Amino acid sequence: MSHYKSYPTYKESGVQWIGAVPEHWEVKPICRVSSCNDDVIPEFTPADEVLCYVDISAVNHTDGITQVTEVRFVDAPSRARRKAKAGDVVVSTVRTYLKAVAAVTEEHADCVYSTGFAVLRARIPHVEPAFLKWMMLNELLIQTVEAHSEGLSYPAINATELVKLKTVVPPSGEQAAIIAALDRETTHIDALIAKKSRFIELLKERRQALITHAVTKGLNPNVKMKDSGVEWIGKVPEHWKVMLFKRVASICNGKDYKDVEDADGAYPVIGSGGEFARASKFIFDGESVLLGRKGTIDKPLYINGPFWVVDTMFYTKVADDAFPKFVYYSALTIPFNLYSTNTALPSMTGEALSSHVIAAPEFDEQQGIAKGLDRETTRIDALITKVKHSIEILKERRSALITAAVTGQIDLREVA
Repeated sequence: MSHYKSYPTYKESGVQWIGAVPEHWEVKPICRVSSCNDDVIPEFTPADEVLCYVDISAVNHTDGITQVTEVRFVDAPSRARRKAKAGDVVVSTVRTYLKAVAAVTEEHADCVYSTGFAVLRARIPHVEPAFLKWMMLNELLIQTVEAHSEGLSYPAINATELVKLKTVVPPSGEQAAIIAALDRETTHIDALIAKKSRFIELLKERRQALITHAVTKGLNPNVKMKDSGVEWIGKVPEHWKVMLFKRVASICNGKDYKDVEDADGAYPVIGSGGEFARASKFIFDGESVLLGRKGTIDKPLYINGPFWVVDTMFYTKVADDAFPKFVYYSALTIPFNLYSTNTALPSMTGEALSSHVIAAPEFDEQQGIAKGLDRETTRIDALITKVKHSIEILKERRSALITAAVTGQIDLREVA
């Protein structure tokens, strides 16, 4: 941001986290420029009325409101009550480490928010609604809210205490200039982030397509093909065999880890997201493909070595004549949505997985395919990581720009 000018003169704000501010700006408690609204939907709301619910976990200060859940009033959590209008800003007062701060747009004005949010509304003419958004997205203010929260595992701040925190407010004319400049610059950054995010999706699609093609068609484009007899597989190389998944791997149940959990344990405890704890014992030692039984069922994992797997997962014992990494890549093509049981929590049965049909060549060709996929997927994964890093840099740049603008570190009057 070196190309932006500073203001000619500054004064001390008297607030540690704010520091020096432009001489003609004011330092005020949030409650002087914003009201804190407690509007809620009535408890006599019809039981079957569908709410568009926004929870704390569905909001973050870099991406805004990321998820809306439709739920009937009768099934909604008791915290699904808070109302907000377009132009309001929602700020989490619970689990403040999540930094759940977002402006409410027209798109989300009819949503119902968690009572864990404070809903701030601009007091005109002290502050413009559009400036209130940028003011509350100030990273330093968000950190201050977190610092004033109480509790270790569930830090929270009372809304009345939140609005006592001080902020810095420029004159209305400069608010308009800051709004215009930030709208323009963040729109540009957001467009770059969207393009990079789309590129990541395309890379993931390319990765999956490579895997699916390799484990159903092989690597030789000139090989003679035959009909597999399975619609989703289509044609396979003539010398391949079509078989049940249990022919290459037997499905075994994971177990509860509470009795073996040990923070200093030698073995990883694996769940659907990977390692999350350590264990004093292992359930299996060797190469295995892990498959979800409940919850996240569509994210197979490969592991090599001693491990413990939780009871919401299956592990496999790979047949001697099957190459474990080939079995893993084949598992990535399982149409889990076709096998999942019709419950609120997606579930798979060992019988369904065992009966899944795959195509496979002899061991040596399986090994060659797996090693080829290792090379290609590693290259794609490295590119995805690189693009994700560039997105994080853009988000940091966006956040730094907002903070600098609303605290007067940079002068946007001429820029606007």
